[in-house]
Amino acid sequence: MGEVNTPLPVKDIDHVEFFVGNAKQAAEYYRLLFGFDLIGYAGPETGIRDQASYLLQQGHIRFVLTTPLTPDSEAARKIHQHGDGVYDIALRVDDAEKVYAEAVRRGAPSVYEPREVRDAEGAMKKAAIQTYGDTIHSLVEKNGYEGPLLPGFRPLDKKGGNQFLKAIDHIVGNVEDGKMNNWAEFYSSVFGFDNFITFDDKDISTEYSALRSKVMASENKRIKFPINEPAPGKKKSQIQEYIEFNRGAGVQHVALITGDIISAIHDLRARGVEFLEVPDTYYETLTERVGEIKEDIEELRKLKILVDRDEDGYLLQLFTKPVEDRPTLFFEVIQRRGCQGFGKGNFKALFESIEREQSRRGNL
Repeated sequence: MGEVNTPLPVKDIDHVEFFVGNAKQAAEYYRLLFGFDLIGYAGPETGIRDQASYLLQQGHIRFVLTTPLTPDSEAARKIHQHGDGVYDIALRVDDAEKVYAEAVRRGAPSVYEPREVRDAEGAMKKAAIQTYGDTIHSLVEKNGYEGPLLPGFRPLDKKGGNQFLKAIDHIVGNVEDGKMNNWAEFYSSVFGFDNFITFDDKDISTEYSALRSKVMASENKRIKFPINEPAPGKKKSQIQEYIEFNRGAGVQHVALITGDIISAIHDLRARGVEFLEVPDTYYETLTERVGEIKEDIEELRKLKILVDRDEDGYLLQLFTKPVEDRPTLFFEVIQRRGCQGFGKGNFKALFESIEREQSRRGNL
C-alpha cells in the first residue's frame, strides 16, 4: 500500500442514506421489524419537489430512506441500476470546507462542493465525494445547528419499540475482483485511514468459494470500512453474486452494535427479521474453539448466534438474510466483549450458510 496521509479529521458516521423504491413502506419495514423510531419526514410538504425522505433512529444509529418522485432523477437512475441500497455513508466533520478541499486535493472525486442547508433550527454545511460504485461520502458539519433532525425534515413521532441496537460498528463494501487494494489505497491516501486487519482467501474460504478483505479504520477507530473482493474458487463467491445483482460495487452490509445480543435477536426474530441459518453442529465444539463465555450456549444455539475470540476477548454476531429481493444488502448484529476483530473464526460457518442460500437461488 502507498503512502498514508495525515488523517482527515472525520469524527464518526453521522447517518446512512438509502435510495429505495418506496420510502414510505421501507420506513415501516425498519420501524416494525428492526424497531427504529420514525422521527422525521422531508418531501413536497416541506418544500422538496423531487424526492421524499424518512429519518429513522435507534440509539446513535440514524438511517435516511429516500425515494425519487420523478423518473429522471439521480435516485431513480440508481435504483434502476442497483435496486434498493446504501447511497451515502455520511461522515461527521467539524469543518466541511476544509475536509472537502483536502480530500479533493488528495484525489477524491467531487460529487458536490460545500453548501449550506438551512431551516428554522439553524444551518448545516455539507459537501460530498465519490467512493466505490455509486456510493458517496457526505461530509456533514453541524456546528451551530440546534435541531434534533437534519435540516428540511419535519418531526414525526412513530415509535419502533426497540432500543437494543446502539450504534454502527462497521460498514462493508464489496468491490470487483482486483479492486480491493485500489480502494484500500483510496481510504489510506485520501482519509489517512490505517489498514486495521487484512484477510486473504486462506482466512475466508470454503470448499467452493473465497474472498479477500482489508479493513480500513479511522484514527479514532470509530469508522471501520472492510473492503471485500471475490477470490477464485470452484464456484461463484457471495461477493461475485453481489457484484452481478448490484451491477457493480456497493455496500454489502451494515453492522449494528448491541450490548445484549441475546435480547436483541430474541426481539428481532419475534418481529419477523430473517437471519441466516447456522447448523447445530457449530455449537458442539464451541467451547473448545472459544473457551469460557458468559452466555448460555444452549440459548445461543436456539438463536443461532455465532461466537469468536481473539487475544482481547470475544464477540457474538449474527447476520440477516438480504433485506431486498436482490441478494445484495444485509445487516449484522454484533456484541463485543473485548474482541475488536470481525469473527474470523466464523467465516467458514457463515460462508457455508450463505452458500446454501445462494444454491437455493441458483447462483452458486
